[in-house]
Amino acid sequence: MRVLVVEDEEPLAEAVARGLRREGMAVDVAFNGDDAHEKATITRYDVVVLDRDLPGMSGDSLCEEIAGSGELTRILMLTASGTVEDRVDGLSLGADDYLAKPFAFAELIARVRALARRSTPATPPVLQAGDVRLDPARRTVVRDSGPIELTRKEFGVLEVLLSAAGSVVSSEELLERVWDEHADPFTTTVRVTVMTLRKKLGEPGIIETVVGSGYRVPEADQDVTVTGN
Repeated sequence: MRVLVVEDEEPLAEAVARGLRREGMAVDVAFNGDDAHEKATITRYDVVVLDRDLPGMSGDSLCEEIAGSGELTRILMLTASGTVEDRVDGLSLGADDYLAKPFAFAELIARVRALARRSTPATPPVLQAGDVRLDPARRTVVRDSGPIELTRKEFGVLEVLLSAAGSVVSSEELLERVWDEHADPFTTTVRVTVMTLRKKLGEPGIIETVVGSGYRVPEADQDVTVTGN
C-alpha cells in the first residue's frame, strides 16, 4: 500500500508516517501543497492523508484536483475543526473520509486501511496460492508446514503478487507499490527481496519469473515454471 501524508506540522507528519510504516505501508511525506501536488502527479497513491490547511497550494484545491484526476486514489482529509459544516465541505470537495484533530492513531490506521481497500479492485479477505495463505488484516502468512515470518517488504511483495490474481507484476511496479520515494529505481532490492521471499516460502515454489516482464504467482489453472531470479 502506497500512502502520501500531507501535513505542514512536520513533527506530526513524521509521526504519522512512522506509524503507518510500522503497519507495513510505503509512505511519502509532503509539508506543503505544492510538493504534494508534484508527488501526486508522479506517483499513484492508494491513499492521501491530507491536511486541509496547507502553505502553497491549499488542501482544498489539492483535494479537488486528486479527486478529479480519474485515479482510484482515496483521500482522508484532516482538519483542526470537526464541525458538521467542515465535514460537509471536505466531502463535497471530493474527500472520501474526514478526521478531526486530535485523533486516535488506531482510528487513523483503520480509516486508511478501509480507504485502501476501496482504491483497488475487491480482493478476498485472505489471499491464497496453493497452500500459502496471506491475511492482510492480521499481517500473517502461513503454509501447511506452519507460520512464515516475513519482513515488511517481503510481506508487501507477496501481497501485491497474490492480489494480481495471476497477472505479471513488473519490478518497477513492485518498487512503486511496496517501497517509498527514497528507493533507488536502479537498485536490485526487488530481485533480492523476491529471492529471500522464495527461500522463506520453501518448496514447491509459487513465484514465477517472467523474463523481461517481472514476476507472478500463477492461479490454479496456470502452469508454474519457477526460475531463480
